[in-house]
Amino acid sequence: MRTSTPTTSKRRRLVAAAAALGLAVAALLPVQLASAHESTITASATKPTIVLVHGAWADSSSWAPVTAILQAQGYTVLVPPNALRSLASDSAELSAFIQQATTGPVVLVGHSYGGAVITNAATSDPTVKALVYVDAFAPSAGQSVGEIVAGSTSALNVADPTTIFNFVANPSSPPGDVDVYLKSSTFNTVFAQDLPATVRAVLASGQRPIAVGALSEPSGTPAWATIPSWYVVGTADKVIPPATQLQMAATAGSQVTKVDGSHLSMLSRPLQVANVIVQAAHSIH
Repeated sequence: MRTSTPTTSKRRRLVAAAAALGLAVAALLPVQLASAHESTITASATKPTIVLVHGAWADSSSWAPVTAILQAQGYTVLVPPNALRSLASDSAELSAFIQQATTGPVVLVGHSYGGAVITNAATSDPTVKALVYVDAFAPSAGQSVGEIVAGSTSALNVADPTTIFNFVANPSSPPGDVDVYLKSSTFNTVFAQDLPATVRAVLASGQRPIAVGALSEPSGTPAWATIPSWYVVGTADKVIPPATQLQMAATAGSQVTKVDGSHLSMLSRPLQVANVIVQAAHSIH
């Protein structure tokens, strides 16, 4: 018979101890999960749901840093995809999402074109109690996103759009409509110039296009006329110049916070953006 050496015996004791620890963790895990679930329910019951809406040439991941910050503070955060097909249909889809996927009060947040979407979607959702615009369009009735850009000093307001955009025909779009992408050079120098080059490259590769028709579609009655709003102005924004943002914020009666950020300030200044969203959430009684 083979006898155990001290080293072998020690190894066996460690394995036995590890096995016992594993059993203990397995026994405690359901309790911990139940406790976490109860905490989530409590947070959801006492805090509004925050719905984040992305804009053109981005997707839901553009809100990832802000989402993490808000979730760490106990908020339920939802980031639905924005189809970027037409202002009317995008707004209707968001409204349906809010009605079916949320309960209780909602803070609705929009970035860029997403601001125009929340402006229209919130008018049919009485649960939306606060609006937050982040480097976003907050159009008045009858205004289009394209009209706002054309009346500004935006770097996208150029005589020859082919110098900054790529156009791709989409067979599922209405006749004459096309998808609009930012050229890589435009993305790097205009859209996300304050992010690291490696981050810009990844974001530019995965950008979601917007149908050109959505940019010329007039907005309806603005939700900001009856719902309190907050506005984060990126002072280095080249897509929607700060002066244009401030003008829209003044018209909407928004509480303004300026941040030293590009058009993607929710990625370059996520803490500051999240703080404004929390301010809006705290305003709800």
